[in-house]
Amino acid sequence: MPRKNHTPLVEFRDVSYAVNGGRPIIDRLSLQVAQGETLVLLGESGCGKTTTLRLVNRLLAPSAGEVLVEGKATTEWDAIRLRRRTGYVIQEAGLFPHFTVAENVALVPSLEKWDDDRIANRVSELLSLVGLDPKIFSDRYPRELSGGQKQRVGVARALAADPPLLLMDEPFGALDPLTRASLQKEFAELKSRLEKTVIFVTHDVREALLLGSRIALMETGRIVLVETPVSETEGVQGFPEIVRAENYVINHDIGDVISQSFGAGEGSFHNGLAALTQLRHAFVDAQANNVTVFASSGDGGTTNTYKEPVKNPAVIPYPSVIW
Repeated sequence: MPRKNHTPLVEFRDVSYAVNGGRPIIDRLSLQVAQGETLVLLGESGCGKTTTLRLVNRLLAPSAGEVLVEGKATTEWDAIRLRRRTGYVIQEAGLFPHFTVAENVALVPSLEKWDDDRIANRVSELLSLVGLDPKIFSDRYPRELSGGQKQRVGVARALAADPPLLLMDEPFGALDPLTRASLQKEFAELKSRLEKTVIFVTHDVREALLLGSRIALMETGRIVLVETPVSETEGVQGFPEIVRAENYVINHDIGDVISQSFGAGEGSFHNGLAALTQLRHAFVDAQANNVTVFASSGDGGTTNTYKEPVKNPAVIPYPSVIW
């Protein structure tokens, strides 16, 4: 299990980022990422998720404010040293095509001057960890791998020098649905054993709920909501289906509303955000009128079986935690 340490490994302090003095891509962002947690940055394309990630390993420098890693501002780190202490996984793995699988995984340990035996043992260990037999895959080239196998190698390479922090930028986004689902499940199991701090970028709300210990919802360069799913293993099954507040009936299958709204095309993310806002208003109004709010995990229609009242309806939880 991830270690229970809430000391921030990464911290954003009133960070803004703009190009040549233009409109901010990141706008006064403040956020802490605790050691051992998986923070998911969730949002539509162009909302600033990847930019936020690149501020952590100093691929970008903030225009205002500061980003701290291990208590030290990124601008004070040696950029190479910071990046070697940070695993980085991107879409389609980004493997060097002229390197074998073993050479790709061994890249950072080689740069760190590890001895040959230690590197060989680490490569073998990590390929086995991500489900690739070292005897079969070590000498293959990226062109000889499937998309899922490339991503597994990408994860192994990111872990090779045992960094405390992993940055993952939609690593499963370019894969077919079946391979993606398989790798999501494998990574969910893997991260519980690794005790790494992970910042994970996605636009897929179901992926966020499956993998995140916290979810930060981003829009136009700002964090608009930070919440914790019911549990890291319950995933999308934690969605309630109906929320009632006396004469209030919000009769949506929230799991479908949110996942469809966030993933159904141009402008759809704002519809999902509107659904969250509608729920927020309902809870705030209910509290103002001293109305108790209940949530059901039944079928949303004929089954009126309710759980405990929502304890703090003024602060809307993420959909998976409205109980």
